[in-house]
Amino acid sequence: MERNHVNNVTEFILVGFPTRPELQCVLFAVFLVTYVLTVMENMIIIVTIRLHSKLHKPMYYLLGNLSFLEIWYVTVTIPNLLGSFLTQSKRISFVACMTQLYFFMSLACTECVLLAVMAFDRYVAICIPLRYAAIMSNTLCLHMAIGSWFSGFFIAMIKVLFISRLTFCGPNVINHFFCDISPLLNLACTDMSLPEFVDFIMAMIVTLIPLTVIIVTYLCILRAVLRIPSTHGRQKAFSTCASHLTVVAIFYTTTLFIYARPRKISPYDRNKLVTIFYSVLTPLLNPVIYCLRNSEVKQALRKTLLR
Repeated sequence: MERNHVNNVTEFILVGFPTRPELQCVLFAVFLVTYVLTVMENMIIIVTIRLHSKLHKPMYYLLGNLSFLEIWYVTVTIPNLLGSFLTQSKRISFVACMTQLYFFMSLACTECVLLAVMAFDRYVAICIPLRYAAIMSNTLCLHMAIGSWFSGFFIAMIKVLFISRLTFCGPNVINHFFCDISPLLNLACTDMSLPEFVDFIMAMIVTLIPLTVIIVTYLCILRAVLRIPSTHGRQKAFSTCASHLTVVAIFYTTTLFIYARPRKISPYDRNKLVTIFYSVLTPLLNPVIYCLRNSEVKQALRKTLLR
């Protein structure tokens, strides 16, 4: 409650992508098409997994969770951006800004953990294949999925709680297309050492621990694959991991560039471009990557589309 008495800022202005009016129309069309395609692709993945009993496996259950997450991931940011293109109103209230920040960070943190869970599933499938059905039971799969969502939303709550308690005296212009951590911290006018430290530690926990799990599991997978005598067997074993590994590489490369460093940095336009890649393009590409590299999904998709 104390924050409301001392805060001079009740709303922020999101700079977005300041360009000429004709380019604004082009950007609106590009982001609208990207958003619609992303939602459609991920919905098709979810429906396909639900309709085909062959895909009722832990690997595809987790993929369905990832697709569901990606739909909300783009929904948190793009519709608001599209509205700003149409109305030229770039204002967002303090409460709306913190709400957007919370859900965006929650989904990003959840994806970090979920990708590690998917790596563990591939580890069990390749390194302990005879015990796969016993270990990756429906109950364990459900618990790991719930744990991913809970941990993501809990860690984001801690991060946003500290940021929302900061005092903002002005200016209130955010050089971004949505409310993100670094641009907000650049506007605070009080001591930010504790929020910066907490945010940095939380970022390390939610990125480095899952990333370490992914690296260790893939080292074990690589060792197991190299022991397979036939070339065809090695290719078949590793092909089941190729799509997941591609998604991990794209997501973590861009995420670590933005978040895994001390928070108060100068807001460069290049940061916006990198953010577009992991917050807009990655959710668009993920279904394509999984479909192109997974024969079971491709076959199920053909049957779904023929229906």
